[in-house]
Amino acid sequence: MPELPLRVDVREEEVEITAVRAQGAGGQNVNKVANAIHLRFTIATSSLPDELKRRLLLWRDQRISGDGVVIIKAQAHRSLERNRDDALCRLRELIARAAWVAPPRRPTRPTGSSQKRRLESKRQRGAVKLLRARVGDER
Repeated sequence: MPELPLRVDVREEEVEITAVRAQGAGGQNVNKVANAIHLRFTIATSSLPDELKRRLLLWRDQRISGDGVVIIKAQAHRSLERNRDDALCRLRELIARAAWVAPPRRPTRPTGSSQKRRLESKRQRGAVKLLRARVGDER
């Protein structure tokens, strides 16, 4: 897939961000500080264009629930702010990927010289196989 030229801006009031405790190793810090981010974005009530909403809702992605809510959990970083930025960036990337439309395919035809090369190589291969036949066979 080519680079995504579309810059998607998501309004802050449309995104519900909750701080939760991160999973995994981290010592005492992980047990007492809630610095993972749980992001929820409802597609139907967002300010995105209707066509983009429809594409997002039809798109098969494990981060989109059956009722049209994008759920992203960011916990890669130790700071709350970096996880928040990471979650918003991943949401924007998801929306931009859904907005990207592949250019229509134009059917092509083989060139005349490529057809000639193909047929000539078939003739040569057939001649080699004829040389492998038994000497006394009459066909």
